Amino acid sequence: MSVFFIADLHLSESRPDITQAFLDFIQSLSEQTTALYILGDFFEYWVGDDDPSSWLLPIKSALKNTSHNICPIYFIHGNRDFLIGQRFARETGVMLLEEPSVIELNNQRVVILHGDSLCTQDEGYQKFRKIVRNKFVQFVFLCLPLKMRFNIFAKGREQSKHKQQQVMDMQILDVTQTAVSQLMDAYQVDLMIHGHTHRPNIHRNARRLHRGTRIVLGDWYTQGSVLEVNQDGFLLNSFPLVTS
Repeated sequence: MSVFFIADLHLSESRPDITQAFLDFIQSLSEQTTALYILGDFFEYWVGDDDPSSWLLPIKSALKNTSHNICPIYFIHGNRDFLIGQRFARETGVMLLEEPSVIELNNQRVVILHGDSLCTQDEGYQKFRKIVRNKFVQFVFLCLPLKMRFNIFAKGREQSKHKQQQVMDMQILDVTQTAVSQLMDAYQVDLMIHGHTHRPNIHRNARRLHRGTRIVLGDWYTQGSVLEVNQDGFLLNSFPLVTS
């Protein structure tokens, strides 16, 4: 019996290799799988559930088939796909979770989240995050014509790339120990799982010295990254993308 976690696939029409890697992965899940958790940035960006793009159809179909026939699929919003809503959930069968959420694995409480909220050194981003996560702002944005929403997201993505190129201290883009320990203390957990930073690793002493573990999921830009949790423990795996 296994539970799987993935994040930061950044699925897009321009990267069919990543889409195929995801489809291969989800189709490989056996009946011994008890749950799949997607911890944000599943898509490169999401302009709204009314996006009619045809490249999304096999992804939605695979999610629906898995959620109906194999295991429940849980989804936490990332900083790229925070506009995924109830229509998408109905079409795919995925269940949207609040961020952060606490689940139980092997009789242990675990806090799960995307992870961008832990990057507290990047004060500019945290202010921006607060604005775009506002429900009224999202409502107004989703009322805009679809083409305009695509243009806004494309421009925002270019600005984000430019900012990352300009940031000299990459630690600013990583989580802070204080934010991690405060969140783990708030939920009284000794295990945290998140994505966002694209730095897959298993960190000990996450909550405080000699206490707490933080597992960071990897992105899917150059390889697949999957965390499997079963009765024997947890295994953070990577595998190559197959290119045609």
